[in-house]
Amino acid sequence: MSGSHILNPTRRQFLKRASTMAAVGCAATCSSFAAAEPALETTKIRFVHAPSICIAPQYLAEEFLRLEGFTEVQYLQLGTRNGPFAIADGRADISMWDVPGLMLHLDTGKLVLLAGVHTGCYELFVGERVRAVRDLKGKSVAIQYFGGGDHVMLSSMLAYLGMNPQQDVKWIAGENDRDAMNLFAEGQADAFLAFGQQAAELRAKKIGRVIVDTAQDRPWAQYFCCMVAANRDFAQRNPVATKRVLRAILRSADICAQEPQRAARFLSDKLYEPRFQIGLEVMKNVIYTRWREANPEDTVRFHALRLHEVGMVKSEPNKLIAQGTDWRFLNELKKELKA
Repeated sequence: MSGSHILNPTRRQFLKRASTMAAVGCAATCSSFAAAEPALETTKIRFVHAPSICIAPQYLAEEFLRLEGFTEVQYLQLGTRNGPFAIADGRADISMWDVPGLMLHLDTGKLVLLAGVHTGCYELFVGERVRAVRDLKGKSVAIQYFGGGDHVMLSSMLAYLGMNPQQDVKWIAGENDRDAMNLFAEGQADAFLAFGQQAAELRAKKIGRVIVDTAQDRPWAQYFCCMVAANRDFAQRNPVATKRVLRAILRSADICAQEPQRAARFLSDKLYEPRFQIGLEVMKNVIYTRWREANPEDTVRFHALRLHEVGMVKSEPNKLIAQGTDWRFLNELKKELKA
């Protein structure tokens, strides 16, 4: 999907508002900061398109990216399983993605985490036989695929409680995220870790009940569920472009937090999520202000400890953080955007 679109009246109205915000903010940031910065090394940027709309800031960022000087913005349709691989191998330059789905790729040294964006994407739905996470021992759990975000996140939850995710539950992998959710909805699995709009869909259909809401329940509410990751070589070769992309995404996260209805309407108009009410529920439930408050390194360390203990991540947390993160751009932008 390219970044060139015909604007309909609704989107034009949204972008007028977004441009007004940009004019006010970018007069002090996009314009003055960009003017004071070196020229972009590239005016083309490639994201991975993901079906989950919790990464809405990545899509809303398109217009801010224009203001930052990018002339070609692409959203690559690579499928849910291929996102982290595409960033690592250079097919994509930078993208928002769920943290658990990125954790197993940090050992490769080919991608780098730049910033946490928000919390609250995941909700653990269960059937009648499960009252608490510990009750999952010996039960079946539907997942997208082994190594996917839901598999890694729930493995971290189980490890946190002293359970062995490789032995204590029966994983049932679907062909894709929709198949996994259907397995749970049809009663073939005892639990399913819903992501993004999946939770809203299950609630609308009155399927299952939630025993963990990562927007509210500790310790999960303390940690980011989605971050911005970049191809390491791209970030090293294009530091100016990397910073400006990150700035556009974080400014868009602020829009999601401040004006969830406008963000949901944008997603609906662009068909990222045509069901406005579903999109609005996600925009309201996800904590998009979290990037301003929390330290993303805490999230990486927390999951790395759990996953290293159960053998899912080879490197120890300190090594993983040293080789797989770079918070310099985030720290600069927090000062510039007065976080």
